Amino acid sequence: MTAEERLDRLPNIDDATRGDGPSGDGRLDDDPLGEHALDEYLPEDYTLGDLTLGEYELSERAALRRVAGLSTELSDVTEVEYRQLRLERVVLVGVWTTGTLTEAENSLRELARLAETAGSEVLDGIVQRRDKPDAATYIGSGKAKELRDIVDATGADTVICDGELTPGQLGQLERVVKVKVVDRTALILDIFAQHASSREGKAQVELAQLQYLVPRLRGWGESLSRQVGGRAANGVGIGGRGPGETKLEIDRRRITARMAKLRREIKGMKTSRDVKRSRRGNNSIPSVVLAGYTNAGKSSLLNRLTGAGVLVENALFATLDPTVRRAETTDGRVFTLTDTVGFVRHLPHQLVEAFRSTLEEVAEADLIVHVVDASDEDPEAQIRAVREVLADIDALNVPEQIVFNKVDAADPDTQMRLRSLVPDALFVSARTGLGVVELARLIDSRLPRPDRSVTALIPYTRGDLVARIHSDGEVLSEDHTGDGTLISARVRSDLAAALENFVAV
Repeated sequence: MTAEERLDRLPNIDDATRGDGPSGDGRLDDDPLGEHALDEYLPEDYTLGDLTLGEYELSERAALRRVAGLSTELSDVTEVEYRQLRLERVVLVGVWTTGTLTEAENSLRELARLAETAGSEVLDGIVQRRDKPDAATYIGSGKAKELRDIVDATGADTVICDGELTPGQLGQLERVVKVKVVDRTALILDIFAQHASSREGKAQVELAQLQYLVPRLRGWGESLSRQVGGRAANGVGIGGRGPGETKLEIDRRRITARMAKLRREIKGMKTSRDVKRSRRGNNSIPSVVLAGYTNAGKSSLLNRLTGAGVLVENALFATLDPTVRRAETTDGRVFTLTDTVGFVRHLPHQLVEAFRSTLEEVAEADLIVHVVDASDEDPEAQIRAVREVLADIDALNVPEQIVFNKVDAADPDTQMRLRSLVPDALFVSARTGLGVVELARLIDSRLPRPDRSVTALIPYTRGDLVARIHSDGEVLSEDHTGDGTLISARVRSDLAAALENFVAV
C-alpha cells in the first residue's frame, strides 16, 4: 500500500472523537479510536520519522477538509460588497468556439478537475456552441436564463466559466444567475494560493491575484459614495472640501502599492536564486529540468531518479515551488535535476509573469525532460500547451526530450498512436519503475560533455585531483601504477589547467 493510500484510508479523527464513539452523547470519548485502531492503515514498522517531506506535506494538506452542505452564501450576491473566492457546489459552463466537440468536452473535464482540486463539488456542466463568446454575458442572454434554471434545480452557489471573463461579463452574468460567477483564471489562482508554501511562491501568487483583481474591483451602495469635506466631513473645512476619493479608488491605490512592494520582494528573492544558479554555472554543473503538464507525474519521476521525497498527489498543481536535487550519471558526473511548476491550457498570463523568475530555471537548463501524461484523453493537446508556455519564456531553443509517463494506465492503442507521433520519445511509469533506468541512461547521453581530453599520471598524494576528475569530468580509463594513478578523461578547461604538471607523455 502506498503512502497516499494509507493517508486516504485514515478515519476522520474529528468525527470519531465526538458523539459517534461509545458514549453516543456528543461528548469526547476517552479512547475514540481504540489502542490499535490505526494499525491496519500503517505499516508494522511505522513511526513519525518514516514520513518523507512529501508525505508529511500531503498529510498536512489533508488535515483540513471542506464539510459538504455547510454554506453561508447570500441568495443575492449584490448584498455584499467584496467577496473572497470560496467554492462550494458549482456548475461548469464552457463555450465551444473552435476545434471538435471532443476537445471542448475534454476542456470541461479538466475544468471539473480544477474545481475539485480547489475544494468544490461539481454538480453539472454544459457546453454551448458559439462563433465567439457573447460580449455581455459570455453565453448570451437566453442561455444565461437557462443556466439560472440549472442553478436553481441543482442548488449550486457558484458558476465557473471555462475562460477568462471581462469584468463586465462577470457582473452581467451574476445579475442573471443570482450566484457568484468565477472564471478559469480566478480558479487557477485560487488553487495556486492554496498550494503555495515557500515565501517566494506565496509572494508570486499574491502578485498574480492582485494583478487579476485590479480591473475587477466592484462595489455597491455606500462603497461608491464620495468622501466629501465641509460639514459632511465633520467640519474639516478648508482643505477638506472637494470630491475626495471613492472607496474603489482607495482600494485600487492600496492594491497598487502592495503590488509594488511584492515586485521589490520578488526581485530580491530572484537575486538569491540567480546567485545559486551562477554558482552552479561557475562549477559547470549541467542542469536538467522536468517540465510538463500539471499532474503528468514530474514529482514522481524526481522521487524515482533522486529519492527526493517531495510531495506526490493525484491532483492538479499539487506542487508549485521548484525543487532542485543533486544527481549523478552512471559514470559519476554530477548534475542537477529540477522539478518545476506544472503547466495547463490557457495558463493565466498573470501567473507566467509572476513566476517568470522561477521559470527561468527552464530557459537556462541544458536539457528539458518534457513529461506527458500518456493516460490523458488528449496528450497531444498537453504537448501543445506546454510548448506555448515554453515559447513565452524563451525556452524553445533548449534541447527537449519527450517522456510519456503513466504508460501502465494507457491503453495499447494510445501507446501505438503516441509512438508514431513522437518516434524518439521514451515511455515510462514512475509508479511501477518501468523505463526509469532507460530514462537515466538517456539523460546521461544527452548531457553536455567536457571538451578537453587529457591523460595524466597523478601521484597518490593528490587524490583530490582524481576525485575532481570523477565528479566533474568523464573518465575514459583508469589504472593504478607504482608511481600513481594513470587516468584518461575528458575534463573542462579549468581542470585541464590544474592537471598540466601531471600530463603523461
